[in-house]
Amino acid sequence: MTVAALDGVEVDYAARGRALGPFSLSLAQGEIVALVGPSGCGKSTALRLLAGLEAPTRGEVRRTPGRGETAVVFQAPTLAPWLSARANAALPLELAGVAGETARERAAEALDRVGLGGAEDARPAQLSGGMAMRVSLARALVTGPKLLLLDEPFAALDEITRRALADDVLALWATTKPAIVFVTHNVEEAVYMAARVVVMTPGPGRAAGEGAVDGPLPRPAGFRTTPQFRQTVEAVSDLLAAGGAR
Repeated sequence: MTVAALDGVEVDYAARGRALGPFSLSLAQGEIVALVGPSGCGKSTALRLLAGLEAPTRGEVRRTPGRGETAVVFQAPTLAPWLSARANAALPLELAGVAGETARERAAEALDRVGLGGAEDARPAQLSGGMAMRVSLARALVTGPKLLLLDEPFAALDEITRRALADDVLALWATTKPAIVFVTHNVEEAVYMAARVVVMTPGPGRAAGEGAVDGPLPRPAGFRTTPQFRQTVEAVSDLLAAGGAR
């Protein structure tokens, strides 16, 4: 079953012309797809189209998730600084009309799932970068989305935290199996996170090619050192080079 698709989409902006396309992408139920490409190739634009935050200039966007069934996590956690971690995580539920006490209980459960049990009352200023991103993930997961869109969520974090959060996201995915699109500049991160990696050309972004990633999800310990992981990283890197990445 197809959860979302971009069919020959193009996006033009008055100030800078064509930003994306033509570009096509189909996402199956429970599938994890990574988009990689150089800066300015339109990865985030494609994500906004899938989220329904923007409309294409040409082409078609198809989405099956209903209201409240798509969640987006951006590079910055975008937390309300005056709210606690629990209140931040509860926001999507409250906006959907879920009763306050029920929303807070579900938010606390979501925070516990991302490893922040006991930190429900902390404000964003009291959280590390990794903890703030975990709150952002909890906020995205609290509605049980069918489509989860991740726009370079680990880019500002150190390597140790990035790797820990990658494993956390995959573990969370294993419980409810949402379809995920993961945008990153990091080839190794893309291959680790996804079952399929789509490589984009420099802007206006088109598909330069794609590669399947063999191996179980979530990833077992030591997966980054396996021959299939290294070979896939090299294959994706070659696609980037062939596509004229700069």
